[in-house]
Amino acid sequence: MKKLDNKVVLITGAGMGLGLAAAIEAAKNGALLSLIDYNEKALADAKKQIEQQIPGAKVLTITADVSKETDVKNYVDETLKHYGRIDGFYNNAGIEGKQASLTEYDLDIFKKVIDINLLGVYYGLRYILPVMVKQEYGRIVNVASVGGIRGVMNQTPYVASKHAVSGITKNAALEYGRYNILTNAIAPGAILTPMVAEAFRQINPDDPKKAETEYAQFNPTKRLGLPEEVAKLVNFLLSDEASYINGQTIAIDGGQSNTYGFV
Repeated sequence: MKKLDNKVVLITGAGMGLGLAAAIEAAKNGALLSLIDYNEKALADAKKQIEQQIPGAKVLTITADVSKETDVKNYVDETLKHYGRIDGFYNNAGIEGKQASLTEYDLDIFKKVIDINLLGVYYGLRYILPVMVKQEYGRIVNVASVGGIRGVMNQTPYVASKHAVSGITKNAALEYGRYNILTNAIAPGAILTPMVAEAFRQINPDDPKKAETEYAQFNPTKRLGLPEEVAKLVNFLLSDEASYINGQTIAIDGGQSNTYGFV
């Protein structure tokens, strides 16, 4: 029996990167998928890719902006209408923003990062937790970041939002563990996703690959992580194999967060 057989798993930010990788892994493990993204084309491409890789996979797609409460309520309602329950929630959608010092950061972009990374996560919990309480079952994985357990130069709103995600995770675990709902967070380091690639383009527009290589040298493994590696951790936490893990923020960064880092 596969670890997520017939479990309904809802994933935000599922059109690419960590969300898509987790969706593919969940489908391989028998999950019924509800995939959420604001990018309709990316979502359609993700659905096609999953169905090609895993024949017979069940994939519902819903276009939504997680920073809008009405969109979040709708994606929960539509998932329930289609499947009748929500067993797992990968609360993944997020953005980095831009590279700028704390006092020079563009306030409109600052607010957008908070709206998506913090309020988007909160809205998801606000509407999915009551569903899981009625079921007396649920597994939630929020996405923090190594930026949620340490500082990152020139990314103040991102770091603030991801620290907040780690805090919300702890509170959800405390308040809802009694209902057989386990809530954890992951803290990925530099994983080779489109968002991270864009960060390296901002750091070195002329040679982003050089910026990537230089950054990897500060990692104990001397490489960046792969979305597939994060997906395996996510699917473990969404499964009943993680039956006594609750309220944790788990780093998946090759060990880099154990160092002083660099400035």
